Amino acid sequence: MKIKKYLFLALLSVGLMTGCSKKEGIDENVISQKQVPQDITLDLVTHDGYKVNVERKNGAWIFKDYPNKIILVNFFATWCPPCKAEIPHLNNLLAKYGKDFQVISIVVEENKPNADLAAFVKEHNIMYPITNSKDNFEFAKALGGVDGIPAMFLINKKGEMVMNYVGATQEEILDSDITKYIGK
Repeated sequence: MKIKKYLFLALLSVGLMTGCSKKEGIDENVISQKQVPQDITLDLVTHDGYKVNVERKNGAWIFKDYPNKIILVNFFATWCPPCKAEIPHLNNLLAKYGKDFQVISIVVEENKPNADLAAFVKEHNIMYPITNSKDNFEFAKALGGVDGIPAMFLINKKGEMVMNYVGATQEEILDSDITKYIGK
């Protein structure tokens, strides 16, 4: 009996350390495309109606509402256990580096009701914006595609994508990478 328990825990750990693969409700044709447009402007709308304006101009990513900040773009789904496990870590990093850093989460579930997302935000005490709009998938394409979730992209203050992460990522790794770019 103990062997089955340890085997289950080992398999669960592997699942939490890697990430979630594609599942129904994610537009696989759109999200995994690798073509990156040169210039694009998107309005990512949060579940509560706030617009996050994102622009790519001359190869740089511009988040007009978050000037001179490092941005961690987090693609996730509400049903994904590793995605949920990262929430406290993202909240911690935002609290630690909030003056110079912002997390923006992007839901990759099609037709997710805003009311369901609002309940998810409240249940998990999420302290950063979560977008839930048709442009979410365009943004994923513009970043070069997202092959699995969670997926994160670290964008420095100059608008350059400097790191990307696929699967669950430890807070210490993110912290170390953010620290590299705080003063730059």
